[in-house]
Amino acid sequence: MTDPREWRVSDAEREHVVGVLQKAIGRGLITLDEFTERADTALAARTRAQLNSVLLDLSGVVHTEQHVEQHAAADPVELRATFSSVRRKGTWVVPRTLVVRNRMGSTDLDFREATIPHAVVDIELDIAAGSVKLVLPDGATVNTDAVQLSAGSLSDKVGGGPGRPHFVLRGNVTAGSLEIKRKKNWLRHA
Repeated sequence: MTDPREWRVSDAEREHVVGVLQKAIGRGLITLDEFTERADTALAARTRAQLNSVLLDLSGVVHTEQHVEQHAAADPVELRATFSSVRRKGTWVVPRTLVVRNRMGSTDLDFREATIPHAVVDIELDIAAGSVKLVLPDGATVNTDAVQLSAGSLSDKVGGGPGRPHFVLRGNVTAGSLEIKRKKNWLRHA
């Protein structure tokens, strides 16, 4: 498993650290010149280690690993579709755990332009006579070993192997369908 310090950071995390640096100026912990230098570093950071490096010597504002774990272990997000449709496409933030409850509806989740701050995304399925379609970004992998089918279908066109992010699916598909695939984003490649 990848070291959490090497995980990629999102724009929201970068902006949060710049806000913490602004508070450090107000407390007299850093000068305006130091703020400018550290903010530039934070805004250019790609990993948590790079981002946290600008806070390490600031007492009272250091992001500890415990804080990172608490933030990363946020409550699951539940998506429900009962005789209806749920769709996530474009830019959206993917939680560590998604619960998909689908009763005779459709759920379409397109992860290609989403912000995925976690190395592993858990998706718990509870599907009855509904359809779920997942479009994964390039480089992503999936594990569907814990998905149980009862008069349902599973189409996995992505598969496992090394890659990031890694999607782990579990749960039940009863008289419904689950489709996992990749699509070319023609606007990006044009």
